[in-house]
Amino acid sequence: MSTPSGELADATAALHDQWIRLRRWVGEVVDDQVADEPSVLDGWTVSELVAHLGRAMEALAVCVPLPDGTVPLTLGEYVGTYAERAANIAQVTRDLAIEIADDPLGAVDQRAQAAFDRLDELGAEDRVVQARRGPVLLSTMTVSRVLELVVHADDLARSVPRGVDPVDAGALRLVADALLRIVVARGGWDLEVSDARRWVRLAAGRQPYDVDELAAALHARYTSEAVPDLGRMLPLL
Repeated sequence: MSTPSGELADATAALHDQWIRLRRWVGEVVDDQVADEPSVLDGWTVSELVAHLGRAMEALAVCVPLPDGTVPLTLGEYVGTYAERAANIAQVTRDLAIEIADDPLGAVDQRAQAAFDRLDELGAEDRVVQARRGPVLLSTMTVSRVLELVVHADDLARSVPRGVDPVDAGALRLVADALLRIVVARGGWDLEVSDARRWVRLAAGRQPYDVDELAAALHARYTSEAVPDLGRMLPLL
């Protein structure tokens, strides 16, 4: 039987906060002049990144409960499926951007609202749900959506450096900690985040791996220890 989850509540709050901040920024900054410009994400335009926000939220909207006893994927296992589907994700996003070209923000808003409605319908119990890439706890799925919004908000900010930062500080911290937990679970190190944005960019493959960058992004909890070389583990996405 599932139990009330503080993690789910925290992730839901972060998803709301990040969505509100990012949606306001997109509405103010992404205009016709920049929509078809290349983004910092290789092969993606700015408008395709915006369309992908809707696709990312839709993934939560289509989740359905699974029977008790279903074994869920961890966050690390779930996001680990992204790499093998990268080409498909890019093509689906391009197709969606064309489909919603007449009213992109309206279409993205509808998908986001459907995601929040589904969260409300599923309630506060951290049950296992069927996501697109397998069974996951609802809290895991929600954290993965915060991850999507934070990473792509940063992509958009670097693509169109205008206005305020579209990344919510609380959501960024939640994502940074979640990504660190994946690393710690795999290696057993005792690490903490020093620079959340730098760490998220490294973990998400948004900047090339470099040991000096890693040392600035993370630190060992105890001064007698050092940050390990994570070159073979990163990026996580």
